[in-house]
Amino acid sequence: MTRGRSEPSVRSLFGSLHSPSTFSPMSGSAPGRHGRAGAWIWALLCLMAGLLQAASLAWPWADWSLPWTRTGQPSGLWQWLTLTLLVLALQWSDKGTQAAWRGGLFATAWLAGSFWWLFISMHVYGGLPAWLAVLAVLALASALSLYYAFAAFAMWTWAPRARWLQALLFAALWTLAELARGRWFTGFPWGAAGYAQIDLLGAWAPWIGVYGMGFMAALLAYGAATLLTVTFRALQRWIEVPDRRRSRPRRRVGGGLVHRVLHALAACLLWGGLLGGLLAAPRLLVLAHADTRDTGTLRVWLLQGNVPQDEKFEPGTGVADALAWYPAQLAEALAVASSSDLAPQLVVAPETALPLLPQQLGEPFWGPLLNAMARQPGPDPALGTLIGLPLGSFERGYTNSAWGIDRQAATEALARANDPGVAPFFRYDKHHLVPFGEFIPPLFRWFTDLMNIPLGDFDRGALPQAPWSFAGQRIAPNICYEDLFGEELAAGFRVAEQAPTVLVNLSNIGWFGDTVAIDQHLHISRLRAMELGRPMLRATNTGATAAIDHLGQVSHLMPRLTRGRLEAQVQGREGLTPYARWASRWGLWPLWLLCLGVVLTVVLAGRLRSRRRAG
Repeated sequence: MTRGRSEPSVRSLFGSLHSPSTFSPMSGSAPGRHGRAGAWIWALLCLMAGLLQAASLAWPWADWSLPWTRTGQPSGLWQWLTLTLLVLALQWSDKGTQAAWRGGLFATAWLAGSFWWLFISMHVYGGLPAWLAVLAVLALASALSLYYAFAAFAMWTWAPRARWLQALLFAALWTLAELARGRWFTGFPWGAAGYAQIDLLGAWAPWIGVYGMGFMAALLAYGAATLLTVTFRALQRWIEVPDRRRSRPRRRVGGGLVHRVLHALAACLLWGGLLGGLLAAPRLLVLAHADTRDTGTLRVWLLQGNVPQDEKFEPGTGVADALAWYPAQLAEALAVASSSDLAPQLVVAPETALPLLPQQLGEPFWGPLLNAMARQPGPDPALGTLIGLPLGSFERGYTNSAWGIDRQAATEALARANDPGVAPFFRYDKHHLVPFGEFIPPLFRWFTDLMNIPLGDFDRGALPQAPWSFAGQRIAPNICYEDLFGEELAAGFRVAEQAPTVLVNLSNIGWFGDTVAIDQHLHISRLRAMELGRPMLRATNTGATAAIDHLGQVSHLMPRLTRGRLEAQVQGREGLTPYARWASRWGLWPLWLLCLGVVLTVVLAGRLRSRRRAG
């Protein structure tokens, strides 16, 4: 009697989650309708999982932490677990529209949690009303989440019965959503899931890049979610009423045995290969760098001015401060260069360190600086500087640029009557511009007019641009969030003998305050170094100013929101990693084609199987 009374309560517990009414191809059983309570529970889980996915990119809290987290650091395990929760939510969906809703909710929470700091640039520094700034961040996150909502809908609709094929389909659709977000409409790939996997799957970075790492994480998440779902189903069957279990018709073992064996072998190959790849990570890293070599060391000073963002473009405060401090640092470097063998060879100042056009500064600024650079004693290589500044004019247009100045260039510039407008300096012009900050999308002029931010429509630089040959290295700058686009940096590696040996990022993250944006951008630069097998130097206004080696490890880091210089030494590298080799030739097209091929193959195979059964 006791057992008979207890069984209905247990059954009702399972039934509250899934009552058999409709078939879900992803769950392999009959999920049915959850009811309002169940739907809200799953929605809350998707929301929480999305926020934790954002936190996994760079843990934002210093006062407390969860397992596998360190403040400011990525956590591949948390990213994997949160993506597993999303897969469970999709597997236990009743219909495609519900799956799309859950995928979109997860992505909106994840993306808004990743770049919520845009609120600071729009409200604190731009003067946009707080409610409108919040709405703008949510609107951007919601718009970008549509890629993932469609992927979730397609996954529920097209999922085959074989679970290893489901895993491949989910990983392909997830990666296609990531690629679309990163490339379409100029692209905004900030917070891509692969960045959380720097430590866990980092050995794969020089082979398949950040999107390939995201593909692998999606495979792992689907496998974990499927294991949980299968375990739950088995438990559910065992606690059913015995009479009902006995009355269930037995499956025939004959006809489909070969088919099931083949599927089992394919699943073993997939999961075994994935596990083997994780275990062989050290060997993979060695093989990826087998064709790269040391090109010598470069001693650098990386300057961090910490000019307050609300004063940066004010003539009486921030502009005067920058025009005094940065040249003083260069003068000190010149003094050290003439008296020490450990003097810097290169001084790097961040994006728009000089916040005025060269012609606005004139001879009183450039004359002393160029004379000091030209009169350096000793043999080459003499001290050089790479400094961020705007270039151009109203007639020719403006660019967000960097100038590289060495002794020879300074001497030639002086011979041209101190006219920096035609000075023979190395020049890099930013190619990938920031929407709203450096170019205004069509129909959005009204929005930018609401903000008190120095905006403009800048001209784009070419892709690729030749690196700066200096001090025995080939130095390739990139500005601000250009280092999000690894395939664009890889374009400079098409000819191995002319490829950069050192990468330099010049940024100003001061727009976003003392937030997790600083940590996130540091890890983005780390992944670029890992993909391309090159050291990455970072000179920023407020942080993170750092030196990163070719394996993605931070060797030198300056405290954020402080003024000073970071003295570092990096080892240049030449030769190509596998990622640099294929991405420099074909961009991201191999990943696009691979994922599209997986989707088409799985969908067509499912259709053919359905036709055979119907026939």
